Amino acid sequence: MKPVDVIRSRTVVMADPNVDTDQIIPARFLTTTSRDGLGQHLFADHRFEAAGGPRGDFVLNRPEAAGCQVLIAGDNFGCGSSREHAPWALLDFGIRVVISTAIADIFRSNALRNGLLAIVVEPEAHRRLLATPGAEICVDLRAGTVSLPDGGEARFEIERFARHCLLEGVDPLGYLLGKEAEIHAYEENSPWTQ
Repeated sequence: MKPVDVIRSRTVVMADPNVDTDQIIPARFLTTTSRDGLGQHLFADHRFEAAGGPRGDFVLNRPEAAGCQVLIAGDNFGCGSSREHAPWALLDFGIRVVISTAIADIFRSNALRNGLLAIVVEPEAHRRLLATPGAEICVDLRAGTVSLPDGGEARFEIERFARHCLLEGVDPLGYLLGKEAEIHAYEENSPWTQ
C-alpha cells in the first residue's frame, strides 16, 4: 500500500448525490480478488456507451480530468453494498482522495483500510470545492487539512489507527505483521503459554 501524507493535485468534481458502490464498480466486475486493472471498470456504466466506446460527456472521460487524484463527490458517496473493489477501482484509476460532506460508513472504512483517503468536510468547504473543478489543492493528512481554491482551509478528522496506517502505508494486517517480534516476545513470557 502506498503511504499517504501530503497529496497535491487538481480536483475532478462528481457532484451527484447517493453514488453507490454498484455505480463505482458494477457487480459484473467483482469476479476477481486482484486490485490490478479494476480502474478500467470504474464507473463503467457511466463512462462507456452500450457499444463500449467512451462517453465524452462523462466527467472522468474529459481531458481536464486526466491526472486528477482528488475526487470531489456529492453527498452520501459510496452508499450501497460493501465491496472493497470500489476503493480498489478508484485507486487503480489514480484517485487517491475522495472528499464529500457525507461518505457511507462501510465504504469509508474499506477505503481507509485500502489506502484511499476518504475525507468528510463541512458543507461550506464542500460547496467551495464543488464550485471550482480542476482547482489545485493540497490534502495534508498529518495536519488534517485541505487547502481550498480561494486560499482558505478546511479541517477533517480521521480515526487515529486509520491515520497511522495511511501514513505508514500499511493495512491493518500489515500493521499486525510489523508487530510480530513483539507478539512472539509476549507469547514467550505469557503465563498462559508456560
